[in-house]
Amino acid sequence: MRLVRCRFGGRISTGVLEGGVIRVLQGTFFEAPVPTGEEIPVDDVRLLAPVLPSKIIGVGLNYASHAKEFGSGDLPQAPPLFLKPSTSVIGPGDPIPLHPASEQVDFEGELAVVIGRLAHRVGRPEEAARSILGYMCGNDVTLRDLQRRDDQWTRAKGFDGAAPLGPWIETEIQAHDLQIETRVNGETRQSSRTSDMVFGPVALVSYVAQFMTLLPGDVILTGTPAGVGPLVPGDEVEVEIEGIGVLANRAVAG
Repeated sequence: MRLVRCRFGGRISTGVLEGGVIRVLQGTFFEAPVPTGEEIPVDDVRLLAPVLPSKIIGVGLNYASHAKEFGSGDLPQAPPLFLKPSTSVIGPGDPIPLHPASEQVDFEGELAVVIGRLAHRVGRPEEAARSILGYMCGNDVTLRDLQRRDDQWTRAKGFDGAAPLGPWIETEIQAHDLQIETRVNGETRQSSRTSDMVFGPVALVSYVAQFMTLLPGDVILTGTPAGVGPLVPGDEVEVEIEGIGVLANRAVAG
């Protein structure tokens, strides 16, 4: 099932995307929404970020190839975590601002986990798995020069527009071995599989929930494979994940 959030006719709606038609729902994805009976062609709406999370938890160095790319020979013994604020979220088709404070703004295509129910210190894998509503594409846009300069990553990864998410939430998929690819202007820059993660999605939910309560709609960005690189104004970035879809955004001068 593909869950969407969209703008249509001056209002924002949630719905289920089936065969080019959005079946509108009443209520949120997290509160047993019911169909209204209204159907809207997807070509007539503007897709928005599928969720407005209270927080986004990022995971660093979760692909061995990316760790090697950044000169880290040893894989992390525990997931390195950082936070992106809710104000960093943008949706499919929204512009990625190339912040004027940075001389190198990098793309990082990632699998995004969407939390569907409150998760607090969930220990067993099956319990953590039940906390997952579904998956979507994400882009952990990073001001790379500021990341290298700062002792922590708040500026580099938390600026407005640093978290493109979408195009929808796919709820009926197993995320342990999916092809993930990032293209810039049609050229493949990243290509890997989620099976190459050091820590899989379920393990990440369990680990994060030991330290902070995850609320419905919260997002975990599960890390990026090798191949990250800079953007210039006009670049079209596409993050495609097998079984989910394509998240596309264009870079613009900040």
